[in-house]
Amino acid sequence: MSCALQLSFPTHAFESSRKTRRATPTPRHFQILCFSSQPKPEEGEDADHLRGQGQPKVILVERYGNGTAKRYFLDEDSQLRTFLEEHSLETNRFQDSHASDTGLLWLPNTVKDFILPAGFPGSVSDDYLQYMLLQFPTNVTAWICHALVTSSLLKAVGVGSVSGTTAAASAAAIRWVSKDGLGAVGRLLIGGWFGNLFDDDPKQWRMYADFIGSAGSIFDLTTQVYPAYFLPLASLGNLAKAVARGLKDPSFRVIQNHFAISGNLGEVAAKEEVWEVAAQLIGLALGIVILETPGLVKAYPVLALTWMSMRLLHLWLRYQSLSVLQFNTINLKRARMLVKSHVLHATVPGCVACNREENILLWQRFIKPRITFGVSLEEMVVGERSVSTVMTLLKLYANEQYILVVNQGHGEFETFVSFKVGATSVSVLRSVWQTYWLHENWDSSVNVFHQLAQSVLQMEDGFEDFIQQLNRAGWDTLQMNLKVPKEITFDESGPV
Repeated sequence: MSCALQLSFPTHAFESSRKTRRATPTPRHFQILCFSSQPKPEEGEDADHLRGQGQPKVILVERYGNGTAKRYFLDEDSQLRTFLEEHSLETNRFQDSHASDTGLLWLPNTVKDFILPAGFPGSVSDDYLQYMLLQFPTNVTAWICHALVTSSLLKAVGVGSVSGTTAAASAAAIRWVSKDGLGAVGRLLIGGWFGNLFDDDPKQWRMYADFIGSAGSIFDLTTQVYPAYFLPLASLGNLAKAVARGLKDPSFRVIQNHFAISGNLGEVAAKEEVWEVAAQLIGLALGIVILETPGLVKAYPVLALTWMSMRLLHLWLRYQSLSVLQFNTINLKRARMLVKSHVLHATVPGCVACNREENILLWQRFIKPRITFGVSLEEMVVGERSVSTVMTLLKLYANEQYILVVNQGHGEFETFVSFKVGATSVSVLRSVWQTYWLHENWDSSVNVFHQLAQSVLQMEDGFEDFIQQLNRAGWDTLQMNLKVPKEITFDESGPV
């Protein structure tokens, strides 16, 4: 079923009550007219109706990650209207060919996004899928063995020996393995939902992993106080620590890849294992000494206080170790720092200085000025002057791979950015540069379009110098971790 939507915008241009970003179009203040998409327009009565009214002029086509497309067009009265397609033919053709190449045509797109890297198969080597399909049953058999061995271990320590049967040991093994299974669910969700975050900011996610792991240890620590609730407390602790591991492992792999500048990733990982095992042996030895010291941790409050002291020291050392990392890649957080320096001082800091000043714990949403990527045209441009506004913006950004507007309905300075199909990391960086220039030179009393046009002109003159300074300072401008949101993109024209 396809829907034609008549927009009715009640507010002024660039005002928005937008609170959260939406990946799919949600009608607001729309008159909805639904009709069947079959038969094809040239074969049915709708085609005759369109011919009678004249051919609409398509301005742009907004495409969504779920295959939906919204076409913005002008009717014969020059009114801005939309045509919503649940699944566009172009998107379906692309997805069908994409899936047929990998033999995964039968899988729903939601499942593909959950188990495969973004951009698959083009983002990985040709042997990736075959390896993972064989690795999956390999891991299944390994965990079957783990469940069976757990039962033997529990029998060895006396579980079930009193009754003289193996039933108690088997029941205990099932509960213990179930605890591990709950933790595995945490790792599964982290890898499936957040797998695209670790390349952007591995330092931040590695630090968050330690925070979540510390919370999991608190559940373990409280089992001594509430032994009757051992299983739920231990399961929650295992779940939290599994989530932490799901954040830690991929983040640290990115850090290891950063270390391996000679392509020696395997050796770097092996030597890191040596360091970690040596630290583990020393830590276990010191832990045994503390536990065996008479009167030191015999009382639970003393034990809890000792653990808390060691954990705080651990978190402080982790933060210090991550702070010394010197990435020469540009993610969004470092891009903001570099752009701000260039806009204000016409210079950019080097890798060492920028990484030292980077706030590892700070979320993007709390960094000023606010930039919201992947915004639909409906949210960017509203008001009775929407037709002329859209045409003006398309002309203004004809040479750019995005459209940027200032959200005047928000109390603080904020920009909305919508990307065209084919936009790259450079497009994201250019939009950040323009945002910071506008933020520093914004005057609410001056015409909005005049200031947008002025910022585009300034960017044409200043962005090339910005890139040259980045190269001279040692930054990698060829492979930047600035991802274009795929939830919403648009083409400037398309067939009706």
